[in-house]
Amino acid sequence: MTSLREIFEKREEDWLSPYATKSKSTRGKKIQEKLCDVRTVFQRDRDRIIHSKAFRRLKHKTQVFISPEGDHFRTRLTHTLEVSQIARTVARALRLNEDLTEAIALGHDLGHTPFGHAGETALDKIHPGGFRHNLQSLRVVDEIELGSGLNLTWEVRDGIVNHTGDGNPGTLEGQIVRIADRIAYINHDIDDAIRGKIISPESLPKECLKVVGFKHSERINAMIRDMIDTSWDRSYITMSEEMSAAMDELRLFLFKNVYIGSLAKTEEDKAKRLVGEIYCYYNNNPQEIPGEDGRNNDHTSKNDNLVVDYIAGMTDRYAISIYRKIFVPTGFSGI
Repeated sequence: MTSLREIFEKREEDWLSPYATKSKSTRGKKIQEKLCDVRTVFQRDRDRIIHSKAFRRLKHKTQVFISPEGDHFRTRLTHTLEVSQIARTVARALRLNEDLTEAIALGHDLGHTPFGHAGETALDKIHPGGFRHNLQSLRVVDEIELGSGLNLTWEVRDGIVNHTGDGNPGTLEGQIVRIADRIAYINHDIDDAIRGKIISPESLPKECLKVVGFKHSERINAMIRDMIDTSWDRSYITMSEEMSAAMDELRLFLFKNVYIGSLAKTEEDKAKRLVGEIYCYYNNNPQEIPGEDGRNNDHTSKNDNLVVDYIAGMTDRYAISIYRKIFVPTGFSGI
């Protein structure tokens, strides 16, 4: 009897573009597993990511604004969902593998630190091996989650680790996520900065807006349409020179007016100091890092990643609570 998975695999062969990554043609996993009767390998990877604890913790990790009081500012989780939505739209339009695209998008920021890029900068500066959140995201799915990793396919792992940095994804689906990540954060960071009164709509570069659009929805739509049109029937994912230049200009505008020195970043120095001091404390006291079941980890062998794994996995509020527990004195309660 033909399984549902086999039906889905046949549908991919019949419908998807010749440039698409087919589930049946995966380069496989580190540990071979019995195939699921219902889901393709990429659907299974997506589900494992969604059900992971690292994914759930994204809801309490900073995107740009640290511990914002408003309910509508983005978190690392909502950023991830917006990347997924944009990437899936493009993948579907280009007849590429939407399940693979979604899995990469949902997993791309699993290794991000508390307090956003402030936490990443702090760890990169103090940790001897440096720190990059894309490398940590791969480490999460390969080793940390469930104690031994999620055992994902090569294609998903490749897309996660190469969504930023010098590497280039080996699949078109991964290339989509790499660009979708930038589309998402440029647009939602503008939206959040306007909401937080850091910038005004009138301050956005006018010539750039003539290319991308004057409203939030117009800009996202224009960028998505440009990626679809420019990448159509090609063996790589790209955007037009005009749209790429406009996106670069908007990104530069955000660095000058939001990411560096604005009111949105007033708490960043505190966040960096907090992360740095917690790192130093646990580097000197690794035996105090709790194990998965609440008991202390085995520290008989040296593990240079133990402290950075623990801190990178923290949410903003957990990091603050740990800092208070370690460094803030409590009053004497008497007998």
